[in-house]
Amino acid sequence: MSDSARVQTSVSSQRELVKSSIFSPLTLPCGRTVDNRLVKVAMYEHLSDFSGGPPNTYHFALYSEWARHGWAMIITGNVQVDKHHLTLGRDMAIPSELTDETLAPFQRLAQVIHGDTIVEDGSRSHNSRHSPGKVRPLAIMQISHAGRQSPIVLGGRSPFVPPKAPSSIRVGSFGQRNGEVKISSLLRSTEENSAKDVRRSNDSFLRIMFQVPQEMTINDIQDVQRGFLKAALAASKAGFDGIQLHCAHGYLLAQFMNPKTNLRQDHYSVHPSVNSLRMLRETVEAIRTMTRRDFVVGVKINSADYVQAGEHPPDARIQVESNRVLDHVRAIAHWGMVDFIEISGGDYESPDFMSSKPTSPRQAFFSRFSRAVVEHINREPIPSNASPVPVILLTGGLRSPAHLQTALDAGHADLLGVGRGSIICPDLPVVLQERLTENRLGYQFKEDTRPFAREPSDVLKPPFKLPTAGLIGASFELAWYTVQMRGIAESHFRHDSRNGKSQSQSYPHDMGTTEAMLRMWIWVNRVEGWWIWAFVLMTVSVAVTLPTQLIMSRQ
Repeated sequence: MSDSARVQTSVSSQRELVKSSIFSPLTLPCGRTVDNRLVKVAMYEHLSDFSGGPPNTYHFALYSEWARHGWAMIITGNVQVDKHHLTLGRDMAIPSELTDETLAPFQRLAQVIHGDTIVEDGSRSHNSRHSPGKVRPLAIMQISHAGRQSPIVLGGRSPFVPPKAPSSIRVGSFGQRNGEVKISSLLRSTEENSAKDVRRSNDSFLRIMFQVPQEMTINDIQDVQRGFLKAALAASKAGFDGIQLHCAHGYLLAQFMNPKTNLRQDHYSVHPSVNSLRMLRETVEAIRTMTRRDFVVGVKINSADYVQAGEHPPDARIQVESNRVLDHVRAIAHWGMVDFIEISGGDYESPDFMSSKPTSPRQAFFSRFSRAVVEHINREPIPSNASPVPVILLTGGLRSPAHLQTALDAGHADLLGVGRGSIICPDLPVVLQERLTENRLGYQFKEDTRPFAREPSDVLKPPFKLPTAGLIGASFELAWYTVQMRGIAESHFRHDSRNGKSQSQSYPHDMGTTEAMLRMWIWVNRVEGWWIWAFVLMTVSVAVTLPTQLIMSRQ
């Protein structure tokens, strides 16, 4: 064999190695297959009606963009199982009654994700034929209940109706047997004292936003479980391939698993450890019983829930908490009912999941334990009658081909989740393929540290002095990415589809956080129409003229 032939064979082998990992298929325990390892994970869209509702033309246009670029799995933003427990008001929500009419928008969304429907100019056309080799994404609906993290008014309730939660522990407080203790009072070490000012600011803001929740009764718990089951049945009937239960970011299912939010003394308590997963297990069992065998069931777990907000724990404490989350992951794996487990981090008290800066101790904890998860569940003996162990979906900080390849090579993950990267670079799978086929001889992903797209970086800094961490500061970043998602959708209405530009180069990065925050909240979608503007104008007029009339009437 000539030297040139050997070089060509070597290069081909290298490329086959890359394809066998990032672009190789993977079979889930339920029997469904993903065509590659790239997953567009859930991102909150803020596109529904203000009181929550079904997906609309904006969702269809947005997900149509992701569907065309080769993602193996596309997970929707969280769809609330209870319209009275929303997050920021414009959540997708499961209808109270499942009929052909109420399921139609969800059915269309599933068709869009599958690539069966193309959205252009706000209308749709059918695309029933898939070209050879084209990826048909699995459509996964993330279903959620916000619990205590459903804010006042925006959460879909009357101002004096509190949300429901495992225990009456307000966001911004830790629980004790004899009542509430403010977060800042728990920061004792020298390192933790540096976070006190941030915590005080966050605590004040959280007390304005969130009420003391009402502790759930057994009937309340059963109602929520039925809500999750109804959501899963809605997803199945609408044509989704599966669901993901949101047990992360401090939402209700995570609240049951966490001793800082669950002080119950019944069989839904956190002690013994089997009780902490009872709410989740009963929900998964109900869904598995009522859905088809190949229906995908995923779970999103929150590593940061296992380290208290604001803490800089010592190595010994990290090991203890790491063991606790690994015990939860192992238990879920041994149920034989879950297809994939996504590892994420952060909640509203310390929302690392909303921040693009991988600098916090909780994110360090996340990265340290994530590599142990795959080894842990594969090392443990699985009962002979159980299904294969679930695959691990790793989300967070995967910003370059090197990050993706390293995560797979090091055994940190089976699937690679991309959130914000899927917004600034919706065609990320295409970008990867192009780099693989067009780059120099001997190109390898694990050596390519170039980001997929230019990140906004400094433009996401708050416009004035705010805490550098926590919900206030992170909400500015959330607003920026939310407006970018809306821009992707609106590009389909304008027929400009990137104007021939590369997807990763076509969206504005110079929008500041003030503009993003205003554009996120002062917006009316095409579904709501003119009457919302009329209501806003009428409210403003009354607010301005009524005081004037009262003054004049007293003269």
